[in-house]
Amino acid sequence: MSLVKDVIIFVEGISKGQVQSLKKYNPNLKTLLLRDVKRKEVDLGRNLVCDYVEYVDFYDEFKLAKALSPYQTRLLAITARAEIGVQYFAKVIPHIPYLRTPTPESLHWCLDKYKMRRRIKLSCPQHNPIFTKVNENTKLERQRIIKKVKFPMVIKPANLEASVLVSICYHEEELEKTLGKIFRKLKKEYNKLARDKAPVIIAEEFMDGDMYSIDSYVNSRGKVFHCPIVQIKTGKNIGHDDFYNYLRLTPTNLKKTTVAKAEQAAEAAVHALGLRNSTAHIELMKIEDEWKIIELGARMGGFRHELYDLSCGIDHQLNDILIRIPQVPKIPKKCHGYSAVMRCYPNKEGKISAILGIKYISNLKSVVSVKQKLKVGDRCYYSKNGGRGVLDIVFSSDSRTDLLADIRRVEKIIEIKIGGRSTV
Repeated sequence: MSLVKDVIIFVEGISKGQVQSLKKYNPNLKTLLLRDVKRKEVDLGRNLVCDYVEYVDFYDEFKLAKALSPYQTRLLAITARAEIGVQYFAKVIPHIPYLRTPTPESLHWCLDKYKMRRRIKLSCPQHNPIFTKVNENTKLERQRIIKKVKFPMVIKPANLEASVLVSICYHEEELEKTLGKIFRKLKKEYNKLARDKAPVIIAEEFMDGDMYSIDSYVNSRGKVFHCPIVQIKTGKNIGHDDFYNYLRLTPTNLKKTTVAKAEQAAEAAVHALGLRNSTAHIELMKIEDEWKIIELGARMGGFRHELYDLSCGIDHQLNDILIRIPQVPKIPKKCHGYSAVMRCYPNKEGKISAILGIKYISNLKSVVSVKQKLKVGDRCYYSKNGGRGVLDIVFSSDSRTDLLADIRRVEKIIEIKIGGRSTV
């Protein structure tokens, strides 16, 4: 039996940055990627960055156990990326009994917004909006929902991510139309994202406030270590009829006492879901002096490694592993700069005829990178209709003033034309 524990499991996805962080920490560690067997053909010819890869059927217990068997005595830790990785992670846990992991139940609660809401209501109801499950699109059901939740309300799927099919309703006619659209598209979106749950829709009280998020690390005893809070502006904040994350910025200018209250709310949500040995991504809404939980994921938040590294020198990807080994995550007490990520959608759906300004903004002092996700000729859809955006722009500066100035310049310069019309 091997006495060397040197293999880290990554479920479904792994990035080059994660491998670099891990090798920098300990060059002797090895990476094992567990990948859905359906992706084997897709991966042909690709240069995967892991040391080992196993293509598995996550729903076949025997085959999964067999794939893990050669590595069992060498396993040190396990992590997962994105919602689909967390979904498969829950399937792996019974086959790695001697690793420190979350419980499968806690991961299921994090993946299902309806169950999440019920758990939070049980433990810390002050951080929960009013909510209810939507069973069907009938007049009787709509009247029940309206009586309980009241307008305005947010309608969302329980098991999707990135604001997909999330809409706000202000009156019954809008609710009827929205539910009809979501019920038509729900199964397709669940299949597209490989969700293994029956589609569920929930209605929530619309929380009119300022959105923030925190990524935190939870050890085996439930102790929570918080990263800096991140300010979020959604598409709604800039006049788009959509809830996608338009701008993420950290650190914020919130008072220390206000941040402490946000951290207390985040910690209460973590404990309500019984999460342990994990990174947690908590989205919150600040409504005057109160903090409400939007949702909690058992994973790193989008772009959090870039934001935390550029602003504070935090290696978020390494900390995600350290908390599972377990080691104390490394979080500097002070940040040295400011960073932001902007996601650009057009203000109408359709075929992209031109994307202007990319070359110019790439030369701005605060712009670190510009990633183009769609090209001319592609069709672009709102996030609420399953779209994923056109551009992701990363900013970094020692000065908050300079950072905000360049963000404003980008907003003025970038043009995304749909069907010949200029839009941003």
